[in-house]
Amino acid sequence: MSRGKLIMTNIIAFIVVLALVAGGTYYYIQNNNYVSTDNAKVTGDLYNITAPANGKLSDFNIEEGKTVKKSDQIGTIAGEKTAEIVSPADGTIIKKQANTDQMVQAGQTLASEVNMDALYVIANIKEDELKDINEGDSVDITVDGDDKTTLDGNVEKIGQATNSLFSLMPKSNDDANYTKVTQTVPVKISITNVTDKVLPGMNAEVKISKN
Repeated sequence: MSRGKLIMTNIIAFIVVLALVAGGTYYYIQNNNYVSTDNAKVTGDLYNITAPANGKLSDFNIEEGKTVKKSDQIGTIAGEKTAEIVSPADGTIIKKQANTDQMVQAGQTLASEVNMDALYVIANIKEDELKDINEGDSVDITVDGDDKTTLDGNVEKIGQATNSLFSLMPKSNDDANYTKVTQTVPVKISITNVTDKVLPGMNAEVKISKN
């Protein structure tokens, strides 16, 4: 092997070793300082606007994307008595399910709203990582719909039971074929700087600073 090729081989080997060391260092820092997961979604408090009585829907002129305030009158129902339809909370209409002049029944969902200024993330954290986080811990949040922006957040509430406890068909542990499966616990994370590109239901990735 010529001297030039030997030098080039040594340089390449050095770069590879340097990359491995850098990668290992990064992994060590991330693993020791943060609890991370991409098993997370953006959500918000959902309110359904329902029909207060049977009758014909009128003046129901809201559209998806419209902002409403709590107790705003947003329509009426003409029946035995005229009933007003009011918004149950401040929010933005995210789904409209009825139209003016439609016949509706009491309790029927006419629209749904979410307060887009108070969105939060539900992250499902592995049970063996819960010991490393507390309410109030700072969180870096990345949302798929706005992945160039790092959102700031804080751990607001840690769930009191695993997700599997509320599944429709929880697995039984009383047979000889039981295999231990790591459980996850829902953790609510507030978002302090929501952008207009962040929407309920979007996938998110969170990085929670350890204690």
